[in-house]
Amino acid sequence: MVEILAIATLIAPVTSGAVQAVKKATNLNKRYLPVLAVAVGIGLGAAAFFVDIGIGERVWAGGISGLASVGLFELGKKTKGDDE
Repeated sequence: MVEILAIATLIAPVTSGAVQAVKKATNLNKRYLPVLAVAVGIGLGAAAFFVDIGIGERVWAGGISGLASVGLFELGKKTKGDDE
């Protein structure tokens, strides 16, 4: 479990950046961004061959990173909005 959370922590900023890039490049409806983030996270987790755990654990870590990236983005957005 510790490995899954460690990998999710490493992948979350990359997932957030990839979702931002897709958001800027396309005209995707904002309500689909969490689903996109989870899908991108799962893809990045599955592609994380630099760790010695199975594909199932990497996919779980990717899904968690997708959810975390959405939470980090929303937290930053809420904090930024509170300052104005």
